[in-house]
Amino acid sequence: MLDDEARTFIEVRRVNKSFGDFTALMDVSLEVSDGEFICVLGPSGCGKTTLLRAIAGLDIQTSGVIIQAGRDISNLPPEERDFGIVFQSYALFPNLTVHQNVAFGLENRGMTRREINARVNELLSMVGLSDQGRKHPSQISGGEQQRVALARALAPKPGLLLLDEPLSALDAKVRLHLRQELKNIQARLGVTSIMVTHDQEEALSIADRIVVMNVGAVEQIGTPQEIYDSPATRFVADFIGAMNFFDGIMVAPDQVRVGDLPLACRANGHRQGASVTVAIRPEDIQLPDRIEPGAPNLIEASVGDMEFLGSLVRTRLVHPAFATAPLIAELSQNLARRRAIAPGQPLSVLLPPELVRIFDAAVARG
Repeated sequence: MLDDEARTFIEVRRVNKSFGDFTALMDVSLEVSDGEFICVLGPSGCGKTTLLRAIAGLDIQTSGVIIQAGRDISNLPPEERDFGIVFQSYALFPNLTVHQNVAFGLENRGMTRREINARVNELLSMVGLSDQGRKHPSQISGGEQQRVALARALAPKPGLLLLDEPLSALDAKVRLHLRQELKNIQARLGVTSIMVTHDQEEALSIADRIVVMNVGAVEQIGTPQEIYDSPATRFVADFIGAMNFFDGIMVAPDQVRVGDLPLACRANGHRQGASVTVAIRPEDIQLPDRIEPGAPNLIEASVGDMEFLGSLVRTRLVHPAFATAPLIAELSQNLARRRAIAPGQPLSVLLPPELVRIFDAAVARG
């Protein structure tokens, strides 16, 4: 965990980037604390890689300021900035050995051969490749090549580590293992890190905070739990995890109507009569074992289609209020088995008011 008093190491202030008539970044601002692991998350074309390249100086921003460790680096070339970078494609030198690849960035730093070898051996040990130094990149696996790329980026002891979709070219099992290893190495070294990814599970599992981007702008910045539990916009709610969405009308500060069904919700500032979007996550729909008289948002539905997903059963609930969009619940396999839930069966379900989210009805950008 980060210290509450951690200093700001990277500050991005109102950065814009245009390529001709196309605007890739719009008024992006961000502060990254010393030692923090940030994931920039969003769909293809949202501007996340452009932001990373602006921080690296590979694509200078059209306007705005970038500060690193109190130093304005806004217009400095990449070689005058303090960072290491890992790309999706590994970008290793095929004619050099693993050891030589890691040593490459140290050759012109005034280090002795003994110091270089010691640093390379330290890093290869850290990434679990102590016995692979004499091999060439073509002789090791993709996951091992990405570890070499990480070791090479860390070799000069940069203040900032930039990672551009570093795991996306790997198969699922290797990616799962390597992402946790990446987080462990980052935490051990305490290096400030910014990683670009389109994989929400990846971001949720390793980031201290997540920056969610959409069409060149920041939608929300927060911890993984904040982003998941309290999405600030419909886009974030839809992009992170699964979500049921319905059209609704506010009938009171803390009540919304979906079709003819009134639902209690938290007061949310929408005026009475406003058209809104009502949302609830599939796992937040509850099946109470005991029905409390007068419980809010208790709905008598019936079971439609059921989809077996291993530990979960995705279940479509049939109710007149949700005729235009299905109400999907995700139930644990144990619960579905214990309750002998089957298609066509009547089912009492609860939509907890505190978990019913209300968003503007306007169509999200993108």
